[in-house]
Amino acid sequence: MASSLLPFLLYSLILQSICVVAQTKSTIAIGDSFTAQTSSSPWLLSPSGDFAFGFLPLKDTNLFLLSIWYPKIPEKTVVWYANGDSPAPKGSKVELTANDGLVLTSPNGVRLWNTEGLNVKVSRGVLNDTGNFVLEDGKFNSLWETFKFPSDTLLPSQVVDKGRKLSSRLKETDFSKGRFELVLQSDGNLVMHSINLPSGYVNENYFESNTVKSSTSSAGAQLIFDKSGYLYVLGENNEKYNVFEEESNVSTTQFYLRATLNFDGVFTLYKHPKSSTKSEGWTTVWSKPFNICTYTVSAGSGVCGYNSFCTLGVDKRPKCQCPKHYSLIDPNDPYGSCKPDFIQGCAEDDPSKKINDLYEFEILIDTDWPLSDYVLQRPFTEEQCRKSCMDDCLCSVAIFRLGDSCWKKKLPLSNGRVDATLNGAKAFLKVRKDNVSN
Repeated sequence: MASSLLPFLLYSLILQSICVVAQTKSTIAIGDSFTAQTSSSPWLLSPSGDFAFGFLPLKDTNLFLLSIWYPKIPEKTVVWYANGDSPAPKGSKVELTANDGLVLTSPNGVRLWNTEGLNVKVSRGVLNDTGNFVLEDGKFNSLWETFKFPSDTLLPSQVVDKGRKLSSRLKETDFSKGRFELVLQSDGNLVMHSINLPSGYVNENYFESNTVKSSTSSAGAQLIFDKSGYLYVLGENNEKYNVFEEESNVSTTQFYLRATLNFDGVFTLYKHPKSSTKSEGWTTVWSKPFNICTYTVSAGSGVCGYNSFCTLGVDKRPKCQCPKHYSLIDPNDPYGSCKPDFIQGCAEDDPSKKINDLYEFEILIDTDWPLSDYVLQRPFTEEQCRKSCMDDCLCSVAIFRLGDSCWKKKLPLSNGRVDATLNGAKAFLKVRKDNVSN
């Protein structure tokens, strides 16, 4: 009986060995391919098993994201991804080719994405323990790597050269190109700014490292996230410019570290214990800027959508909110624009009714929508400010501040924020009374 079980046990051990080898594969050869299926099993695992490369299914869709993530933690947090604007349908395939490197095709063979800039034939692809996927030639030289083409995240040992950028996602779960960028400019200055989609028009910076050439220092040459978790700009003369925080003092042997430009524009260094339990998650080490709600753009909505306002959460992340009597245009986008839930305008009001019978004010403290003004009245009392807005069919809100200044504004309102530094400024938001109809 025991002898009859021996072949079966040996066969089981062989199968287990094959399975382990397959699960720990970190190198692919020309012709190797992988198909997007319901299972989120990776194509590759780094030797340590800390990083996985393959397709991740996107929630509530039949689409998949070609990406690199942490497979050992419950969140499976993505640190690099390709083709976020057009994720792959189920059945899509990624293949390693000699001439084009990685090639992603749809189920019907349409090319969705491929690595670019190759001028030497590829021999293999390797996923390293740093989380970097590298295409190599026959002499093991790097031809292309994900570290040189980041998406929204940097990892320890990653270097960003001049001209390279991080682009935020559009939303937390939407990997399309978002509204914020972190760029190491050609002059060596590391900046963060918003862009106006879909054109990509660049708005004012809300962060600058000021690492440009001067009489006393050289220009920044690289943004470096070193193995110890220290993020800095390296100057052309090898000076280290601390532009974020001092060294994180977080052990990279005990914690995963990532620096991510979040979809809301906040650049954050996160840590996660490697010996994770389900109750533990990513925690913030530091984030920049200190208060993104104060960011003002001259040709866009600001951090939040039009007619909304921004408040800073305890996690230093912005929260967007529609004023009372306003609602989101897209209920699924809490950071989007708001619309009034009433009709307001010079032509819509019944001339037989007194204006005070039609409208009332919602009063908001320390709230403003900078750059939406069309007239300033000064000197004005608070009562004069209220009356001036109420009697003006164009006025949607009036801001009374500095004791004698009345700023009248019309829709759409931009750059909305709640800010204690406004020193008690009052916003009189004109809204139609609930019991009134035209």
